[in-house]
Amino acid sequence: MTRDRVFALLGFVGLIIAIGTIFFRFVEGWSWLDAYFFTVVTLSTVGYGSLVPATAVGKIATTVLIFIGIGAVALAIQQLGQFAMRGRLETRSQLREARRKVEEARKRADAAEERGPDA
Repeated sequence: MTRDRVFALLGFVGLIIAIGTIFFRFVEGWSWLDAYFFTVVTLSTVGYGSLVPATAVGKIATTVLIFIGIGAVALAIQQLGQFAMRGRLETRSQLREARRKVEEARKRADAAEERGPDA
């Protein structure tokens, strides 16, 4: 997973939120804030129920938003987690390698000290 792919997924989720917000603003006649709120609440699967689409088109679009949007959000969360874990594992591997090098240097220094200054 590259950083570009993570940003592309986040951009895709942002695009879904923007499209949902614009759609509900004009089809349902909600304010920008209400349309945004409904879209985010729907994608997060919270579903407060304070806003409900009244039109048939709004209801159909909501089901499409649920299927596409929740899948995209779940994928983005999974990929972000994988990206974070990979970075953590790489850091852990680098730390392990640094400790190994320090131990080797310590052993060489101890061996040199045992041989004495004349060796």
